[in-house]
Amino acid sequence: MATVGTERGAPRRRGGRRAGVLLAALLAAGLAAGCTSGGSGDDGRGARESPAATRDADGAGAPPVLAVKIDNAPAARPPTGLDEADVVYVEQVEGGLSRLMAVYATRLPESVGPVRSARESDLELLRQFGRPLFVFSGAQGKLLPLIDRAPLTPVTPESDAGAFTRDSARAAPHNLYLRPDRVLEDPPGEAALTTGFRRGPAPAGGTPEDEATVRFPAARFTFTWSDADRGWQVSMDGSPATTRDGDRLTAATVVVQDVTVRRSGFRDSLGNNTPYTETVGSGKATVLRDGRAYPASWSRPAAADGTSLTSPDGGPVNVAPGPVWVLLASGR
Repeated sequence: MATVGTERGAPRRRGGRRAGVLLAALLAAGLAAGCTSGGSGDDGRGARESPAATRDADGAGAPPVLAVKIDNAPAARPPTGLDEADVVYVEQVEGGLSRLMAVYATRLPESVGPVRSARESDLELLRQFGRPLFVFSGAQGKLLPLIDRAPLTPVTPESDAGAFTRDSARAAPHNLYLRPDRVLEDPPGEAALTTGFRRGPAPAGGTPEDEATVRFPAARFTFTWSDADRGWQVSMDGSPATTRDGDRLTAATVVVQDVTVRRSGFRDSLGNNTPYTETVGSGKATVLRDGRAYPASWSRPAAADGTSLTSPDGGPVNVAPGPVWVLLASGR
């Protein structure tokens, strides 16, 4: 797998609303303008049935998780609401940058963002959550039919305008934010968090680790163990990652998955191919928790399944209570 070098130094929709050691090196990309097929920029979804009406028509009673695509370009930092996510996925997109998907089940922040566009890989990644609420702003035109057919409920500025706000202090497109309380009354709870990850005691063994860096072509993430926080402090591109209030972002567990990243049939507005990250399959992984690094294997047999983590001897590799960051890494 790729290497990560160490560095020292349900809830209901609101009824009337329109709804030392080496680890793994990787690529991540996210073009600020998003994905297009012919140079037209992020395409809006246009008007569609509200998410609440969609859920009622389907007869789906299971509470959904809330998944939000979050901009991670330097101009979009610091993010809002990322500290309250249960899981944060770091994905590869165009141009060597990174984009994030934040998943909420146990808490709903006051605001989340900046919200940005969807990618084809998101649809496979989200299948593990049944029928999630998927929040994004724009997608390329050829992708929209795939989103419409996917088992999810889209929430966009076009479908649910009242759920979004703009920050006048930031330049577009880095200024769009979701108000979760306008799409969900309450968080769905931990039972909706069907990632496949198991919480529990750490496995035996592991290597003491206090800092590890995951490198992408045009981005890097550093995780520094903090005894005081009992978690991994997050840095992006060499700078501490913080909330809008200036507090450090932390992860209880960091999972680095070695995945296949291949070309897709989509391109961005500059003609760059949009990479597709395969999250169904199996491969090597490294798990950081409790100030130690654990070698592991990951397996996700089908899109509707969660991801299991096992040690070299076949035992489970549990995650610690608290936020989990998952970096989808390609060593190829």
